[in-house]
Amino acid sequence: MSGADGGGEAESADALRAEFTAWLAEHLTPAVREAAAEGGVINEDNMEVLREWNRTLADAGWAAPAWPKEYGGRAATVSEQLAWLEVMSASGAPGAVNVIGVANIAPAIMAVGTDEQRRRYLRPMLRGDEIWCQGMSEPGAGSDLASLRTSAREDGETFVVNGQKTWNSLGPYADWCQLYVRTDPDAPKHKGMSCLLVDMRSPGVDVHPLRTMTGDLSFSELFFSDVVVPRANLLGDLNQGWHVAITTLSFERAGVARLHLGLQERLNRLMADARGLPSLRDPVTRDRLMGVYSRIAAMRWTTTRELQAIGAGRQPSPSMGSIAKLMWSRTEQSLAELAVDLLGLESLGGRWGKNLASSRQSTIAGGTTEINRNILAEHGLGLPR
Repeated sequence: MSGADGGGEAESADALRAEFTAWLAEHLTPAVREAAAEGGVINEDNMEVLREWNRTLADAGWAAPAWPKEYGGRAATVSEQLAWLEVMSASGAPGAVNVIGVANIAPAIMAVGTDEQRRRYLRPMLRGDEIWCQGMSEPGAGSDLASLRTSAREDGETFVVNGQKTWNSLGPYADWCQLYVRTDPDAPKHKGMSCLLVDMRSPGVDVHPLRTMTGDLSFSELFFSDVVVPRANLLGDLNQGWHVAITTLSFERAGVARLHLGLQERLNRLMADARGLPSLRDPVTRDRLMGVYSRIAAMRWTTTRELQAIGAGRQPSPSMGSIAKLMWSRTEQSLAELAVDLLGLESLGGRWGKNLASSRQSTIAGGTTEINRNILAEHGLGLPR
């Protein structure tokens, strides 16, 4: 990155940071902050507050600044995206309700969808008017998506879907599902998949909410029994679902920064809650505290280096996501356990108790630690399978 370009990037990021900070000071209310507490998990109690806030963000162009302007974004650069994320984290403001939709489903629709699909789905998704979930994992196909068995049989201008999905984030509240199905059972498993956009109100869709150990109802199992889906809802080409799944045309390259920003916010809160406690004087505990601090700092530096490379026009590291996920999940659990030893019995209830229970899933959700290590070994270090 040249000095001139770097200066321009920094100036544009500073301008966006100042503009967004001023906008939040005017529009972010205590009710919205309260709805976003405890990690912003969506439930029946806070859904409508968060959706209304989502609309406010979207109508002002702040729901997904990385999106192209034609779809309601700001075409923000990587540096501007990072500045936006930093302000969001510092202010405690919640983002878009469609977390997965905005970051993953929408870029796929932008990249391989039809003009009609872009017109129909992107704006309601951005505003939170329609909630989306993703149908990937199955009881027998979690980390190995290509082993999925949910089938879609062609029937004229429709597909007939049968099967089961599980661990669908926002499934209990979703209006639509980006569903991965097998359309050619005779083809190699990576080549017989397709992606469908499924209306969750279709006859034959059965949603079973899953309550997690934290008490939240943010996941579901989905059952499909002879569900009819119009062929116009095929996303991408027939039997090219694997291509849709791995599409890297994402407009939110700076999204990995969410991980270390969230950890830093929780570490700051822990230090504030533990201030003055005798446990802070224990040298072993202080060493663990500095270990967590150092890991978060290393995540920040790693992310910044990657984002600078992207800003300079270089290709992102193919294993960056796995590195960030691996570092985040281990640090997430270490921080939760440290909170117990610092705060004592008080940490087993309230927000810290919920944080401890929630941290157990961090090494599983979004790709297990074991899978991420394999990706790093094979694609990052070039080791044999």
